[in-house]
Amino acid sequence: MSDLNRGIMKFKDADSPTLVTFSTLLLLGSIAVLIIWALQSAYAVS
Repeated sequence: MSDLNRGIMKFKDADSPTLVTFSTLLLLGSIAVLIIWALQSAYAVS
């Protein structure tokens, strides 16, 4: 059992490359959306 299969990720194949890639893309995409939203809110960028 790898360390990624413990704690909050207690399900089978929690450390599969597909799931890790999907989670990473979801997280980075969310951060990018928040940064873009913050810049548009703070400055008059159209």
